[in-house]
Amino acid sequence: MFFRKLFGRKKAKTSRADRGMLLFDHTSDVIQAENILKAEGWTIKVMGPPPEIQRGCDLVVEFPLMEQMRILETLKSAKVHPVDVVPVTGPLLSPVDLFHTKDFGEYLMVRAANMKITIEKKSRMIVNISGGGCPDVPFLADQLTGKILEDAPQPREIGHTLCGYALQLAYEEIKRQCL
Repeated sequence: MFFRKLFGRKKAKTSRADRGMLLFDHTSDVIQAENILKAEGWTIKVMGPPPEIQRGCDLVVEFPLMEQMRILETLKSAKVHPVDVVPVTGPLLSPVDLFHTKDFGEYLMVRAANMKITIEKKSRMIVNISGGGCPDVPFLADQLTGKILEDAPQPREIGHTLCGYALQLAYEEIKRQCL
């Protein structure tokens, strides 16, 4: 007791041992799995895979491990099949957060995977879309740049590649941060 008061309590390390990762060959499978599982009310998150288990595509679906059988049944009934299911057993197997935020004072930038969206904070106007390498990035930039965040079309409605999907994630995150 004396030492706790003197040195304070140790912060509990956040464990992800109750989480698992669904691995897929193709990004389209990840997007489909995310849509199905969220529609069914599951608490899941699309993330980047740790390098040790990266296969197929650059995304994994993190899910509650205790629900593995029910989640796999849900996906099987929708004909979506992960190539592997991996429990998060330690820090080296933790999925990587896709979001990185940079505050430039008047501007805020959010990167999700390889796509970035930057807004002017005061007006919430989208001033830049960049990244990717997919053929629809110039089109996405043209359609979004110069628009107020709330009035801009959602990237997933107008883009159909991994870059459009990643930009949708960045778009949702920057909207969340601006609320």
